[in-house]
Amino acid sequence: MKSVVLLDYGSGNLHSAKRALDRVGADVTVTADPKAALACDGLVVPGVGAFAACMEGLLAVKGDRIIGQRLAGGRPVLGICVGMQIMFERGVEFGIEAAGCGEWPGTVDRLAAPVLPHMGWNTVRAPEKSVLFDGIDAETRFYFVHSYAAQRWELEPSEVLAAPLLTWADHGGDFLAAVENGPLSATQFHPEKSGDAGAALLKNWVDSL
Repeated sequence: MKSVVLLDYGSGNLHSAKRALDRVGADVTVTADPKAALACDGLVVPGVGAFAACMEGLLAVKGDRIIGQRLAGGRPVLGICVGMQIMFERGVEFGIEAAGCGEWPGTVDRLAAPVLPHMGWNTVRAPEKSVLFDGIDAETRFYFVHSYAAQRWELEPSEVLAAPLLTWADHGGDFLAAVENGPLSATQFHPEKSGDAGAALLKNWVDSL
């Protein structure tokens, strides 16, 4: 059984996320303890609410350092919703810019859609060879609730690093619905609220640990 730590930094649907991870056979611990977060097979970083508030909570438990140390050692991390957004360099909400973890370059900003938040079920366009979406039908819908997202990918592939696998969705324009980039994966949607589809994705991630 793979050990998973659900990082408790004051943001995220911890109960729902734990239940969803339990369902797919992970041995889940909810904690902010650095030793546990560094030692586990996989770390999940949830997140709901404002980008700046999530970063404030993450910094308070030194979560940015935990994430950085895990990734430096090739140890898997999965970000969910705002937990995905804070992996980018910065977020802009109501004209206020806040620094993120900086694991990926780029800015999270407001969707250019007539109706916000983007709330409900939506299909995504996953790439070939995706681990997260392996065996999941292209017409499968996942549950989103957000007004902000990364709408561009600014990291160029190099000869050293493999090109990331980018999954896109549309709401008033394209935005990143998921990224798989070495040990760091993330989803803008909530797999823990996406029923069987979310369970299939989480199982794929847990099985890959």
